[in-house]
Amino acid sequence: MKFSDLGLAEELVRAVTEHGYTTPTPIQAQAIPAVLSGGDLLAGAQTGTGKTAGFVLPILHRLSDKSVKGPSSGRAPIRALILTPTRELAAQVEESVRTYGKHTSLSSMVMFGGVSINPQITRLRSRVDILVATPGRLLDHVGQKTVDLSQVQILVLDEADRMLDMGFVKDIKRVLALLPRQRQNLLFSATFSEEIKTLADSLLNKPALIEVARRNATADNITQKVYAVGRDKKRALLAHLIKEHQWFQVLVFTRTKHGANRLVEQLGKDDIPTMAIHGNKSQAARTRALAEFKSGKLQVLVATDIAARGIDISELPHVVNYELPNVPEDYVHRIGRTGRAGAEGEAISLVCLDELDFLKSIERLIKRTLPREVIPGFEADSHERAQPIQLRSNEHQRGGQPGRGRTPAKPGGGGPGAPRPKARPGGEVSGGRGAPSHRSGGRGR
Repeated sequence: MKFSDLGLAEELVRAVTEHGYTTPTPIQAQAIPAVLSGGDLLAGAQTGTGKTAGFVLPILHRLSDKSVKGPSSGRAPIRALILTPTRELAAQVEESVRTYGKHTSLSSMVMFGGVSINPQITRLRSRVDILVATPGRLLDHVGQKTVDLSQVQILVLDEADRMLDMGFVKDIKRVLALLPRQRQNLLFSATFSEEIKTLADSLLNKPALIEVARRNATADNITQKVYAVGRDKKRALLAHLIKEHQWFQVLVFTRTKHGANRLVEQLGKDDIPTMAIHGNKSQAARTRALAEFKSGKLQVLVATDIAARGIDISELPHVVNYELPNVPEDYVHRIGRTGRAGAEGEAISLVCLDELDFLKSIERLIKRTLPREVIPGFEADSHERAQPIQLRSNEHQRGGQPGRGRTPAKPGGGGPGAPRPKARPGGEVSGGRGAPSHRSGGRGR
């Protein structure tokens, strides 16, 4: 099957072809016809499967339909609203809208927090057909009466599972109350938890159901390995691995923002160019770090789970879990940054005695035992004993929400296409909030 077989407008197929894509990924091949039909959709798709193009292309097609009459007078209304959990993901999705809609007359805009609201207010005074937004900043505009959602025809909840994890359910319900009853609803989620099923039941009307990958599965083309390491030797081991194997473009995950900052400082002393991306960084700093990392100028990017959500870098070779996540599903999301669009990837986890329970929970979830390796000189000392890990609720990866820190979770229940520019269309970059909101913790503003 080719994109030209899916019923998309010629100008959309031309934009896709100009990027060198001709064959849709599985999620695109199924989602595009479903969205074109006008019905609701519930889609289970990991990031990295090309899901963004799976909804962006048919939305562009539907809104470009000349046979559908718009308002006879007044400013053209916002007709499609795409909600994302983080600002980097919002930026990536809106970039995809502009990329694939460049031969159409449609106009798009992205809005998120962490930056001045005034330029966004100015932009809203001109035509915006497709609005991509994080929930918190969108509600800020609603409060200031600078945005009108009364004529939205298509609503997309992207990465809905992460939005619920970050505590957005009340914000989402507030937004839904502002939309017309008659509209098309598209819900994309990497997992189908009970909360997602409840949200889908309340939001969707007889939806088509698409699930393109086994839930909580890790890609076969990602080589996974665990290095057993002493508690105080992790930084030295990481520096050793990077230098010994001459790794470049290494995405490193920590559990906390403080841990990310500390690791950047330590690797800098080892002459390894490193920057961090997390919720306390300004939008300008996050954008610069991500741009330098994507271009290959920056060797190591250290990130927390929320900040890295949706990072899409073509052929990213290495992901390192400097600290294992205490929520095992986050391990799947983390290592999914590599091995995208069929490329080979490597996921390394540096595990000390304190994290063995986290490792066991991850292995139960993915239904496989990860190979262990010890590098002489970096193993735990003979007197070292496991110590409980104290999770800081105010720094936890779930958007900094007080009280949302978790103990190790119980075991939980793609094809080419995401990375740009070498893969198929539809990958996501990242986006979230700058400084945490005190009004509603982790609202992804």
